[in-house]
Amino acid sequence: MKKIEAIIRKSKFSLVKEALHDVGVNFFSYWDVTGLGNEKEGHVYRGISYSTSDIQRRYLSIVVNDDFAEAAIGAIIKSASTGEVGDGKIFVSDIGEAFRIRTGSKGGDTLN
Repeated sequence: MKKIEAIIRKSKFSLVKEALHDVGVNFFSYWDVTGLGNEKEGHVYRGISYSTSDIQRRYLSIVVNDDFAEAAIGAIIKSASTGEVGDGKIFVSDIGEAFRIRTGSKGGDTLN
């Protein structure tokens, strides 16, 4: 199993959610977050300067079986990309074990 953590633009969340559903990822958790990035330059919009590092983000936490990982990552990249600085990051890590609290089952079957 893999844990995919993605930090994306909040404005792209609906597209990412739909793309994940399209590849069979129907359960994940998410939070609204704010963070700091590497960009030092601000952008000007309607005469107001703002920093892309302060833009609201959404943090997604997704656990999938190994065979779904590449499809999920691809769906996130394709649907979250604008080609601009600040599109976000994806982190992937291995999950040693998972348990379903209600039934006590464990392993990859807990994700179904």
